[in-house]
Amino acid sequence: MKIIGLIGGMSRESSLEYYRIINETVKTKLGNLHSAKCLMYSVDFEEIEMLQHQGKRDELTEIMIDAGKRLEQGGAELLVICTNTMHKMADKVTDNIALPLIHIADATAKKIIEKGYKKIWLLGTKFTMEQDFYKGRLIEKYGLEVIIPNEEDRIIIHRVIYDELCKGIINPKSKKEYLRCIDTLVQNGAETIILWCTEIPLLVQQSDISIPLFDTTKIHAETAVEESLK
Repeated sequence: MKIIGLIGGMSRESSLEYYRIINETVKTKLGNLHSAKCLMYSVDFEEIEMLQHQGKRDELTEIMIDAGKRLEQGGAELLVICTNTMHKMADKVTDNIALPLIHIADATAKKIIEKGYKKIWLLGTKFTMEQDFYKGRLIEKYGLEVIIPNEEDRIIIHRVIYDELCKGIINPKSKKEYLRCIDTLVQNGAETIILWCTEIPLLVQQSDISIPLFDTTKIHAETAVEESLK
C-alpha cells in the first residue's frame, strides 16, 4: 500500500477521526492485523485559527506548503489535508510538492453525484459556507447547486465549531441548535445535508436526522485508503 501523508492538527479532534477511520477501513478491506501505512504532520491550530480570522492567506499557505514538504521528505506517497477549510490552499500546495493530493471536495462531490443528488445544503465554517474557493469548485467542476443556511444560523454553526468542537467540547445545547438549523433547511426543501467541516460529525450523525447526510471526514478518509491500496 502507498504511504498516506496527513496534514493534521486542524483540529486535533478531527485528526483523531481521520486516523481512526483510515485504519479501520484498511482493517475492513484487508483483514487480520492490517493497518494503514501513514505519516501525520500536525500543525499548531492556535496559530492557524488566528491567521484564518485575520484573513492572512499567504501565511497560511506557507504553513501548508511546509507541512506538505515535510511529509514528502518523510516518504509519503499521497497527501491528505485533514480539514475542509484549509483546502483553500490546496492548489498552492500541489503547485509546490510532487505528491498527488486527494481533494476533500472532489471526493465528496463524486459520492454525492453517485447517489443522484444535484442540489446540496452545506454546513461548515463561515469560510467554507461563504467563500467561493469551495462552493465554486463544486459548482464549476461538478455542476452542483450549493445552498447555505441563513446568516444567523451560519454564525451559530461557525461559533460552535471553533469554540466547542475544535476543543473537544460536545454540548447537548449546541447539538439542539444544529438540529434546529438542519430542520429549518429541511422545511425549506433540503433533500440532503453535507457536513463540510471535519468536526461537525462529532456532534451530528445520520441517526439524528431524517434525510441523507454526507460526512466529508469519513468520505475523505475512505477515499485516501482506496487510493493507497490501488
